[in-house]
Amino acid sequence: MQDLYPSRCAPTAEVRQRLDPVFHGVWNKDAPISLEQARQFDEQGYLVIEDLFSGDEIEQLQDETHKLLSDPSALDPYTIITEPDGNEVRSIFRIHAQSRRIARLVADERLAGIARFLLADDVYVHQSRLNYKPGFRGKEFYWHSDFETWHVEDGMPRMRALSMSVLLTPNTPNNGPLMLMPGSHRKYVTCVGETPDNHYLTSLKKQEYGVPDEDILASLAREHGIVAPLGEAGTVVIFDCNTMHGSNGNITPLPRSNAFFVYNAVSNRLVEPFGGKEPRPTFIATREVETLRADENLPMEAEI
Repeated sequence: MQDLYPSRCAPTAEVRQRLDPVFHGVWNKDAPISLEQARQFDEQGYLVIEDLFSGDEIEQLQDETHKLLSDPSALDPYTIITEPDGNEVRSIFRIHAQSRRIARLVADERLAGIARFLLADDVYVHQSRLNYKPGFRGKEFYWHSDFETWHVEDGMPRMRALSMSVLLTPNTPNNGPLMLMPGSHRKYVTCVGETPDNHYLTSLKKQEYGVPDEDILASLAREHGIVAPLGEAGTVVIFDCNTMHGSNGNITPLPRSNAFFVYNAVSNRLVEPFGGKEPRPTFIATREVETLRADENLPMEAEI
């Protein structure tokens, strides 16, 4: 397959134009989001939606995440990523396969239906995880485009995927919220440096390859600005796979956590990694497509 988005293969970084649509469908009156929201996603590369879930549903999700964090021995140890300088849990990957309640959440039509609409295709879960940023010790995550990594290291062919972050605690200006560069999704920033073997073992703690050039980042920030979507627990932040994003560390006493899902179009399923290395493990990048169907959903309140 032709590599339309080569990266990590040249001595200098470049900024290239995106070759794929952002909003792949056509808005209609039955769409799960408004025309204004669809336009914002297309133009700015992100969208914030509030009040998708009831207070009871959020409490159930919070209880579930507390349970998972308090007893990590019940989880697949390979899916647990700790902070780079400590034992605090940073992320738990493939969480929808380890929690029935999270599995219901990722398949919920209020989320998957929006992904299906924006991508104009059936969707499957490319990646799922619970992200924790503990108080006082939660580390930053440097600027990056997810698609650059998914393309080079996983073999995602085109930009037809998106991420959804379901906030499980308040995102404040001070506790290391997600930051985005609106509009940056229409440019593809290549990176330099050949990817090491088994790069995922270190990159999930601290990324050193697939990191954009600082001069390019400064130029993007000047052109597009930086926003930090804030909100209470239950807020959902949706962003395109190529939106430049990152987060600061958290030195406040207020921990931050979210359920993070990546929906990929079935037509965009993974091929061999374009970086020429072995594919990352399937708990990071799903290679067997299981299409999410609207009629398979169960109420979030159902007994487990």
